[in-house]
Amino acid sequence: MTATQSIFWDEKQPPRASITRPLLRWFTRQARDLPWRRTKDPYAIWISEIMLQQTQVATAQPYYERFLHRFPTVERLARARLDSILKLWEGLGYYSRARNLHQAAKTIVAQHGGRVPRDMDALLALPGVGAYTAGAIASIAFGQREPVLDGNVMRVLCRLFRIKRNPKESAIQKELWLLARRLLPATRVGDFNEALMELGAEICLPQAPRCEACPLSRICQARSHGEERRLPLRVKKKPIPRHVIVIGIIYRKGRVLIDKRKPEGLLGGLWEFPGGKQESGESLKQALRREVREEIGIRIRVMHPLVTLDHAYSHFRIRLHAFECAYVSGTPRCLGCDDLKWVWPTELDRYAFPAANGKIIKTLRNRNSEER
Repeated sequence: MTATQSIFWDEKQPPRASITRPLLRWFTRQARDLPWRRTKDPYAIWISEIMLQQTQVATAQPYYERFLHRFPTVERLARARLDSILKLWEGLGYYSRARNLHQAAKTIVAQHGGRVPRDMDALLALPGVGAYTAGAIASIAFGQREPVLDGNVMRVLCRLFRIKRNPKESAIQKELWLLARRLLPATRVGDFNEALMELGAEICLPQAPRCEACPLSRICQARSHGEERRLPLRVKKKPIPRHVIVIGIIYRKGRVLIDKRKPEGLLGGLWEFPGGKQESGESLKQALRREVREEIGIRIRVMHPLVTLDHAYSHFRIRLHAFECAYVSGTPRCLGCDDLKWVWPTELDRYAFPAANGKIIKTLRNRNSEER
């Protein structure tokens, strides 16, 4: 077996042109008009690919346009304050992407003269750039014969070639990468990769594939065997963890206390109201007093509930209880955080908060406007 052969490709498979030609014709006619498809600027394409990681097109598009307006070049992005980048990213989620973009921009300026590198090894060395993102940039921005393999492409390939194995297995992932490479045409590689992704996003849907509109339906092996809804094989998911979180809106002379999360982790670098997880055997108020003491070293009086809300993250769920609190004693210190500030409630919109904290800020704003 050569470096571009896959166990899912043999003499019985249709010739490559019977896949690439109809798919490219379909893409030419049906491709969505998206802003990152109107440019070949490697910087803009890189930004779009990072934003589209685990994020739907409709959600990412307005962020993409605002981001490029604010940071039109990699040099501007490299010079920006991380707080400014996170504020612009606020609500898009997966904030490590924004932190990695900032670090990668600095690397591109320092090591590549401000130009997004063409070389795959150099692309893969950038923070936040994996095999899929590197392949997308290399093929779409530079026309290099590099494959892509995201969830949409995996689904298309599993159905097209009737792959009855778990696509998340490492061995099958390797074979799918080989198959995606084997399919690459000699020209229009970027268009072909985008077409595969577009087919998965718009036609070859997870639950209800639109086979009647698919340009490859005649040669799709899953379709011919009536298995298009059963493939790819799905692995039973583990139960989603659920946590109870308590946070305090701590007042002192009209101001409220906010702290900044350490730079690592899911929400690293964002501001939040102090608090944390409720432990077994604790009441909500006991948990909040303990968390505030451990996080910033002060004593508070928990007064009354402000709001309770549920929020979903990618791998866990939380029920968040927010209480209004009064500062009692102690000097606030960064014991479990990176920074802290006393701010007026009207200043909260200047800071980047996680989405759940944003809902609490909205509640505070609405209540204050009613009181006025």
